[in-house]
Amino acid sequence: MTDRENEFLAIQGQTSPYPFLLDVDRAEGIYIYDKSGKSYMDMISGVSVSNIGHRHPLVVDALKKQIDKHLHVMVYGEFIQDAQLSLAQKLVAFLPVNLNSVYTVNSGTEANEAALKLAKRVTGRTELISFRGSYHGSTHGSMSISGNEVKKQAFRPLLPDVHFLQFNDISGLEKISEKTAGVIIETVQGDAGVRIPSKEFMLALRGKCNETGAMLIFDEIQCGMGRTGKMFAFEHFGVFPDILTLGKALGGGMPIGALVSSQDHMNKFTFDPMLGHITTFGGHPVICAGAAACLEVFNEEIDFTEVEKKGALFEQLLRASDEIISVRRIGMMFAFDMVSEERVKKVVLKCMEKGLISFWFLSHPYSFRLSPPLNISENEIRTAAKIILESIEETKDQL
Repeated sequence: MTDRENEFLAIQGQTSPYPFLLDVDRAEGIYIYDKSGKSYMDMISGVSVSNIGHRHPLVVDALKKQIDKHLHVMVYGEFIQDAQLSLAQKLVAFLPVNLNSVYTVNSGTEANEAALKLAKRVTGRTELISFRGSYHGSTHGSMSISGNEVKKQAFRPLLPDVHFLQFNDISGLEKISEKTAGVIIETVQGDAGVRIPSKEFMLALRGKCNETGAMLIFDEIQCGMGRTGKMFAFEHFGVFPDILTLGKALGGGMPIGALVSSQDHMNKFTFDPMLGHITTFGGHPVICAGAAACLEVFNEEIDFTEVEKKGALFEQLLRASDEIISVRRIGMMFAFDMVSEERVKKVVLKCMEKGLISFWFLSHPYSFRLSPPLNISENEIRTAAKIILESIEETKDQL
């Protein structure tokens, strides 16, 4: 252990006993470079954050220009600010007409917290329904509606009146009733190992919420922003939410979350009580400038047909290994099942040693995950697949 690693472990709060300890110097495109100059292919995009790669020139330029204008000037909602307005205009242009009002916050979990409040405020009800296997964040409200009991137990009591259904089980939807304020679902479950619902299930879910008046909330913090081969994952199913939450890749590498709903619903935060939802730094102008530029990149540079083609190529190349038991993929969101958690760990660590960053899932440890930048080239995909296949082969004798 180096002095620098020891200092990092001693002075910074840790999320895990086993951090990677990659000592980052800089990042560019699909690469991260350590202090020694070694390059790493970032095949997880900071866990679905850097969907357009690291330091995209349009984002960097927008950040610099905004810094030269102003930083924080007022709590959210009081002043008209160019960056906030530009982001909202660009975002709603990608969305259906019922999603025409944007509330920017600091992170995805904050967006989910606000979504739960909005569902209760619109309906006047208290019951919340989520799904087993879900992950919606680590704050108390978001944890309350997440499915990983191991991660939740130490922090109880959590929110009351929260119930869980089986993901992709149409029969269970009967439990949604006139008592239900909101049903929150990851349009594609991420942490559970890339679980993709059927179109029939999503249509039935939308129909049940329509029937009971429950607000349907799609959490697209991880699966949105082009990750699934469409701008938003709900486009695969022909179903629109009442409330949409975004984060991660929306900021182009900057920290952001967003709650999107109809103007009529969003106005419920404005009255009875006034200031029904508030944030000091949500909608920070520098962050919003980066996010608005990120949306420009999607509009001008990202071809979703190519995203799907590249995802299919990556899957095809990695299926060559007989140690990959099964694959779940949508666009460039992947889970590769292996025989055990220990097998996955050895492959992920060997990939790191060979200059490629992959990762695992909190709630599905016998799979490794990939979520490469969407603008990765075909040649880079072939290089990455070669490294992963070599890592699988070279760790066979370590079982």
